[in-house]
Amino acid sequence: MEAVCKQLHGGDDDDDGGDDEKEGKQSGADEAMLWSIQEALERQTLQIGASACGATAVVDVLKALGVDVVPEEADRCVQTRLRRNESPLPDYLLSRSEAGATHAQLIQGAEEASKGKVMGRFFHFHPRRLVRLVPWLARWIQSGAVPVATMNMQLAVPEGEEVPDAWHHQLIFGVAPNAVFMTNPLDVVSEEELHQRLCSESVLLIRREDVLQRLAPDCCLSSLSEPRWKSLDVEGQVRQMRQEEEEDGAKLTHITIPAAYSSGITLFALRQSELGQELLNAPELPLLIC
Repeated sequence: MEAVCKQLHGGDDDDDGGDDEKEGKQSGADEAMLWSIQEALERQTLQIGASACGATAVVDVLKALGVDVVPEEADRCVQTRLRRNESPLPDYLLSRSEAGATHAQLIQGAEEASKGKVMGRFFHFHPRRLVRLVPWLARWIQSGAVPVATMNMQLAVPEGEEVPDAWHHQLIFGVAPNAVFMTNPLDVVSEEELHQRLCSESVLLIRREDVLQRLAPDCCLSSLSEPRWKSLDVEGQVRQMRQEEEEDGAKLTHITIPAAYSSGITLFALRQSELGQELLNAPELPLLIC
């Protein structure tokens, strides 16, 4: 919270401000806020249930667009999927690959919960796009759009911190030069950090202990036969983990499985508005060609 406030108010208090006017002109296009920090503190919705960050974001999207809906209704419309923690390993992994919600579920949920008043448009950020993230977000926020980021939180993990266990949806309530402000939890991240999490393949890391505690002697993963599971050789990764238990040396900390999610940003707006039509007609972000 302290970091959020400090970033919003321009950093250190003892800055001499000599270039304030010039910097203000340069950064004006990089600043936009749906809510102030205080408003975000008062209005944000905290996680409404297990794996329900998407439905939580939808509640705040609708709130920002003037449509009130109870959290339970938003969750029903989003159709949040839960982890099947008590299942054998194959079904557990399958449940992990789709737990929570995709951006498509958020769009459908917002539309249904608002009785058609709100629409959403998703913009892919993977593969890497040719876009300056903060100015792009600022322009849409200034126009009245409400952004929600769908991010792989297992990327850009600060050194020394544990790798998170899931992807995450967060409403973006504002941007400033090299800063993006989000809810659930209230946070500020750098443009580069957010960009890394927004540019991810659709994969998920599953912790070693979560695999081994469900790995029965007769476990068979042949039911996970879709091409993406085969291309990642999930069965081979699990086999390697099993073998490592009988050997000394380095061990896999995670296995990699396919994920249902796509990384990027969904912009929401009132359907019957000029902005809604602009969103529908906006082109995809161009690919970054290296």
